[in-house]
Amino acid sequence: MKRTSVYADAADLAVLAEAARRRGVAAAELLREGIRLAAMNSRVWDAPLDWPTFDSAPSDPR
Repeated sequence: MKRTSVYADAADLAVLAEAARRRGVAAAELLREGIRLAAMNSRVWDAPLDWPTFDSAPSDPR
């Protein structure tokens, strides 16, 4: 892990502190979770994912 600094509004930090208290975790853990989610949401893959596809067309009604 690497240490970094961020600037945040006092109101946002208060919400973060309350959420951390309710979940029983440190505010830093919520920040790390948010960073992970933002990073994954913005990730660009080098190659397309090879997801299986399924034909959902109705079968022959006869």
